[in-house]
Amino acid sequence: MVYHILNGDSLACSFPDTKIKGETIVVREALIDGDLSGNTLEALWRARAKYMGLTEAEYHSKIAIEFEKILNAPDYSEFNLWFEYDLYCQVNMWFVLSILHRSPAKKKVYAVYTSYLDRNHIQFWNGFGPATSNELEICFAGRISFNDNDLQLGQDLWAAYKSDDLEELLRLANNQSPAFPYLQEVVKAHVERFPKDGRMGRPEKVIEDIIKKGSTDFQKVCTEFWKRESIYGFGDHQLKKLYDKLMHHR
Repeated sequence: MVYHILNGDSLACSFPDTKIKGETIVVREALIDGDLSGNTLEALWRARAKYMGLTEAEYHSKIAIEFEKILNAPDYSEFNLWFEYDLYCQVNMWFVLSILHRSPAKKKVYAVYTSYLDRNHIQFWNGFGPATSNELEICFAGRISFNDNDLQLGQDLWAAYKSDDLEELLRLANNQSPAFPYLQEVVKAHVERFPKDGRMGRPEKVIEDIIKKGSTDFQKVCTEFWKRESIYGFGDHQLKKLYDKLMHHR
């Protein structure tokens, strides 16, 4: 069985236009933000449901059921992970890898990245959204295989991220693998969200600078933030929390 694990409904909408065969699994989480407590998947899902303001039944029907497809996949399945390079997507991917790592089924796992974009392209960090069906097929053709060490690294990255172990994340970021092409940059961006000196984190500093230069309109702040710090992959929800906090203290 061939599965394509897609990060979000936007890609899920455009994916059927390609000639790529296989069943889709849609990740509808934003693990970059919120409660990650719980020592089991079920406990984590309860915490996420509460954080997102959903009942456990709602969370299961909308979100958890997709992850269960991974756990229930038969032996010799192939999983293609369609995640972008930014922190938002990478954290979700680490979680998916942790699920794949715990599954006893024999499997092949591949990373599919936005290989049709060069490093200087404005959409580089989050580029699946505007991709054409032909560009998605190019990305799939350039997919990268995860070996056993990569799967273990994904599991370790998730464990360190979930437990807020920033030092361990920095240590793990020294691993070099084609399956994690911008790992050091992404981990550095995450660690800089939480400076040890009690000052504002990197995202807050950028938002504060944008506001100080005269743009207090939220949408304009978002647009400028995405230009400067697209490595985070933040959506409106994550940025609104930071924006409101800064505006409250002005």
